[in-house]
Amino acid sequence: MAEHEPFALWLRNAAQLVQVCSKRELYLRGDELQRLPVLHNASLVLGRDGYIKAVGPADAIQTQFSNASFDKIIDCSGMCVLPGLVDAHTHPVWAGDRVHEFAMKLAGATYMEIHEAGGGIHYTVEHTRNALEEELFSSFQHRLLRMLRAGTTLVECKSGYGLALETELKMLRVIERARRELDIGVSSTYCGAHSVPKGKTASEAADDIINNHLPKLNDLMQSGDLRVDNIDVFCEKGVFDLNSTRRILQAGKDIGLQINFHGDELHPMNSAELGAELGAQAISHLEEISDKGIEAMGSAKCAAVLLPTTAYILRLNQPRARDMLKAGVIVALGSDFNPNAYCYAMPMVMHLACTNMKMSMNEALAAATINAAYSLGKSQSHGSLEVGKQGDVIIINSSRWEHLIYQFGGHQELIKYVIVKGKIVYQNDRVLSF
Repeated sequence: MAEHEPFALWLRNAAQLVQVCSKRELYLRGDELQRLPVLHNASLVLGRDGYIKAVGPADAIQTQFSNASFDKIIDCSGMCVLPGLVDAHTHPVWAGDRVHEFAMKLAGATYMEIHEAGGGIHYTVEHTRNALEEELFSSFQHRLLRMLRAGTTLVECKSGYGLALETELKMLRVIERARRELDIGVSSTYCGAHSVPKGKTASEAADDIINNHLPKLNDLMQSGDLRVDNIDVFCEKGVFDLNSTRRILQAGKDIGLQINFHGDELHPMNSAELGAELGAQAISHLEEISDKGIEAMGSAKCAAVLLPTTAYILRLNQPRARDMLKAGVIVALGSDFNPNAYCYAMPMVMHLACTNMKMSMNEALAAATINAAYSLGKSQSHGSLEVGKQGDVIIINSSRWEHLIYQFGGHQELIKYVIVKGKIVYQNDRVLSF
């Protein structure tokens, strides 16, 4: 490293710098979660290429970079520096909110009752099909900016409110545009099997996806018009059965997509066992996972993306986080942001994970950083503060990092800076002292 090389950012003298990982781990589980590496009075240097150049004790960094020049220096005295948060599961592209359904839920209607009455996914599908692409991008952009201000620097984004090929592609184009134009990191997921279209059986819908959707998607990926990372299916009673799910996921895997799907949410479907068998990168929900499913996911190193917001809003059984952690499953977290679970903020998700799923704060932070990145196949470059990784960082105005989880809903006045790839993308002048 040249002594006079210009650098982008020097974050110096942090009260705590939470690395999450320090040995290039791709995920954390078991005893590794008991003590995350936290440096006191520490500094971090970000290069103009957007990657972390140095992290360590403040005096050592001061000596190493005494003759270097920086675009900006931030004095982090009394503050904490953490990795940017990773939201491992969202449905953020849609038109037509479902606020009216919230009252139905409060009155006792179940998810599937609302779905069968023409609400739920099908209600959103109708409005999304009718929306112009520019309208979808505008609302999507606002949602991503709100996520960014809550500390999320990488977010998984699904299609799935189209079901028909043209609307699914419209949603994927919106996601691709955001990936190219916005500061926040995006992992794109094709979720054409989010629901069975009206007038079709699950088997017929699967045939359409395999024979029409995926070949077209593959052509667009090969031409460079779209970059799609994952394939998702809603494996559920009354939606896609185990056989249809298997066929779609395997067809997606055959064109290079990572398997990352909804499973065992409302009914036990043996989705976890199927995912482990197919080499899935991740499975989401898992409120009704079996003991064998937990064991299979642990052995297969398949991430469990748990969504405490959904269980909370739908009054479902909480995902069995403690059983999964005990069995060595790689546990990640996501907001499940969608018209049914309207939560942008990963700090609130972590808080719910601790209070409702009995996770420790260490476990929740790892689940919202390195493990969430792993669930998207990106933990080699995201999810921790280590030299060589992308410089995605949040700075909070507190001398203890736990305040990010402890202050339920307090992130608006707690997060001081959000940095993506070495660039300050949000600076909050409304932070309060605690």
